[in-house]
Amino acid sequence: MSEIFARVAPSIGSIAAADWDACAGPDNPFLSHAFLSALEDSGSAVSRAGWQPVPIIVDGDDGKPDGILPAYAKSHSQGEYVFDHAWADAWQRAGGDYYPKLQIAVPFTPVPGPRLLLRDPAAAPALIAAAEAMVGEHDLSSAHATFITEEQKPFFEAAGWMIRTGSQFHWHNEGYRDFGDFLAALSSRKRKAIRKEREAAQAEVEIRHLTGTEIGEAEWDAFWAFYQDTGSRKWGQPYLTRPFFTMLGERMGDRALLMLAYRHGQPVAGALNLIGGDTLYGRYWGCTEEIPFLHFELCYYQAIDAAITHGLSRVEAGAQGEHKLARGYRPVPTWSAHYIPHAGFRRAVEDFIVRERRAMEEQIELLDEMAPFRKEG
Repeated sequence: MSEIFARVAPSIGSIAAADWDACAGPDNPFLSHAFLSALEDSGSAVSRAGWQPVPIIVDGDDGKPDGILPAYAKSHSQGEYVFDHAWADAWQRAGGDYYPKLQIAVPFTPVPGPRLLLRDPAAAPALIAAAEAMVGEHDLSSAHATFITEEQKPFFEAAGWMIRTGSQFHWHNEGYRDFGDFLAALSSRKRKAIRKEREAAQAEVEIRHLTGTEIGEAEWDAFWAFYQDTGSRKWGQPYLTRPFFTMLGERMGDRALLMLAYRHGQPVAGALNLIGGDTLYGRYWGCTEEIPFLHFELCYYQAIDAAITHGLSRVEAGAQGEHKLARGYRPVPTWSAHYIPHAGFRRAVEDFIVRERRAMEEQIELLDEMAPFRKEG
């Protein structure tokens, strides 16, 4: 193998935004320099939070990055959504140190996207080899690239990384003219159920879609209260800091779509989405009042409305949630890639991954058969 020349930057903020975005591309907002640097600058994804940024760069002949890995040295497995806690427990019971490990990911964001950010596709093998070298040089247990795209799987497979299969629920726009057109594609029983849910939720609140300069500090304050409520119940404490939301609005407010539900003139619930090239990404939700079906309305139905209005091809509504199936979101596979240099530990993990993959593929097939769409004939 020819010698690999790669470097590790001390932070994402230390890399020129234009150089980063030339590799990341414009379609996935979570991979933009604006989003990832906001996670750093707000204190959300930093070493004291267990996310030490170590972006790996392979430079081109012109001195600018040909490829970048959004990589972090992790001292825990929180905020990843591809769960390896059992692997960590097994490794540590055997006397090893699972942490730190190398995580190639967007922190706190279970959104599929490129993890090899490539201005030149030829840089892909060098980036993967550099990640492996970092594991060896710093005595890390492993490296993990989570929520990789199907198009980038072959790069990791060629390098011998193990591919793990998961699943999410995404809504696909089949050229619908409006929400009613989408409902017409569902079975009669599901159409009626969704109409009832929407009517019940909308009778209680006024819903506003805000983006860009329409989102001010008052709106972020309201959403922060909603986010804290959900975060404290799910994770014990929220991952994101309050300054992150202000930075998000300042740096990429035109890609934020904040849906707020008002009752008697006061916001009582909200859902935050980001707008991608062809996808609406649902990220966070919360409320201060429990209103029947409002979660489904804000997170799923309003997202479908927005995607149709903006001419987007799909809605990705985050991790897990079989309740999304009844609302027209279909199961799709997701993938992650894992590098474990210890031969014995790798064999055990690989055996688990193979068995898990078979079960996951069967589950996706079964769930897709249960989708609420009308069956022709």
